[in-house]
Parts: sequence; C-alpha cells; structure tokens
Amino acid sequence: MGWTARDIPDQSGRTAVVTGANSGLGEVTARELARRGARVVLACRSERRGKAAVERLLAEVPEARAEFRPLDLADLGSVRAFAAGLPYDRLDVLVNNAGLMAVPYARTADGFETQFGVNHLGHFALTGLLLDRLLASESARVVTVSSMMHALANIDIRDLNSEHRYRRWEAYCRSKTANLLFTRELARRADGHALTAAAAHPGYSATELQTKGPRLAGRRAGERAMRLANTVVASPPDLGAAPSLYAATAPGVVPDSFTGPRVLLVRGAPGPSWRAPWTRNDVAAELLWTASERLTGVRYGALG
Repeated sequence: MGWTARDIPDQSGRTAVVTGANSGLGEVTARELARRGARVVLACRSERRGKAAVERLLAEVPEARAEFRPLDLADLGSVRAFAAGLPYDRLDVLVNNAGLMAVPYARTADGFETQFGVNHLGHFALTGLLLDRLLASESARVVTVSSMMHALANIDIRDLNSEHRYRRWEAYCRSKTANLLFTRELARRADGHALTAAAAHPGYSATELQTKGPRLAGRRAGERAMRLANTVVASPPDLGAAPSLYAATAPGVVPDSFTGPRVLLVRGAPGPSWRAPWTRNDVAAELLWTASERLTGVRYGALG
C-alpha cells in the first residue's frame, strides 16, 4: 500500500509551523502532525478561517495542541511580526505550504508580483527569520511545497517580478521552480547543521488552489471546469498531503529531495519524484538566493 499518514513517527515534544493551514493540504498536514503529538501552529492570513480550522482540528483530535497565528505572506511586515511573536525558542518542522496559483496580475504590499512574492519570497523571508529556532532543534525539517508545474517554466533571474511580461500560468510555474531552487540552496548552506531542507508536491490534489485564480479573474467557466476536474481527476487532500508529511517526518529523508506521488507523478503513495534539470542548477540557485536576500532584506547569517 505504501507510506501513509498512519506511518508518521511520534512527534511528541516537537513544534511545527504550517503555512496556509486553514484549508486543503495545509489543514491536513497540520491535523496529522498534531495527531502524532506535535504542537502545531496554523499560520494563516485569515483569522476567521484559521480559527475555524483549529476548531475542526480539535474536534477530530481533542488532545491536540494547536493554535492559530496570523501570517500574510504577501506582506513582509506580517512575516516579521509572525516570527517576532512566535513564543517558542525551538522549531522542529516548518512546512512552507501556502500559495497562489494562476491569479490575475497584482503586487504584494512590498511591490512584488503576487505569485512570486507569496509562493517564494514570503517563505524565503519566513524561513530566514525562523532560522535560529530551527537550528536550535536536534533534527529540524524545512519542507517547501512545489508543484510538477515547475517543469513548464524556469525562472528568469532578470525579471523575477514579471515586470516585462506577465502570464499568470508562467508566473506560477516560475514560482514553483523558485521553490525547488530555494530548497537546493538551503540544503547546501545547511550542510553540517541538524537541518534538512526538502521539497514535496501533491500531484493533482483537489484544493481551493485550482479554483481561486479563475474566480478572482471572473472566469466562471474556468472555475466550473476546475471544480469538475477536482471531482473527477484529483486525489483528495488527505492523499495530496502525504508527500509533505513524508518529507516532514519520515526517517531517512535526504537534503534537497523532492517527494511526490508515485503513480505517474499524480496519485499514489509518496516517493522520490522527477524534477526538471534546471532545478539542480547551483548557479541559478545561488543567484536566486542573493536576489531574494536583496528583495526581502532577510539574510541567513547563521548559515554563513
């Protein structure tokens, strides 16, 4: 049958942060980490939806230790406030799960193209601001959720914010490539530290991600098509979250690994996943890292 959430090792005594945990993959990830004993922080933009997710989690896992904390990845001020307000000296698991897909052109509070700003820069800044607490763990994991859509577009280091041309799907795919390049460079820099940087993707899982872009653009036919595909083709979030949970908890996960569903990269139990060759480009990974430090103002000093 393969690895499932039932195989998650005991997480008692460990603290985890999951971004975008108010629905979909993030909610399942937070719930299953809590079920196995972790103290879980649901980091969400919406207070109403975040607190509702905590209530659902506690209804299913009454003994869980779970809390909501506000985090808007489209606002670096919010990212800094989240990190400053997190009352724990040690962090064992960070799951960079939140994201946007194929939304109309917009800019974040700091002027970045929204998909690049939320999917990559917000998580880059968050991870860096939590780095000291991750390094305080005896065995920390940073899991960044990418997508097989990364295979459709490499980043353009000269136009990271799509200022010369914006195509919503291209921007999304580039942001998912950025997730993998970030993971690669973080893994390289963390060598010698008790921190494993890994990436995961859900295959095709039914979440709000597919329908939000068409809805924001007013494309009702597109939204209906995505809902139909979610019903007919996609796996449920409980299965889609398995690769993230595996990367966050399974023994033997190696740095810069990419975990996804085994069956045609779309469904099934988690295992090693194919990735585009450009996501293994060390020069591109370092260039993106340098640009991300400049854009966010966040530096990973503890890693040199």
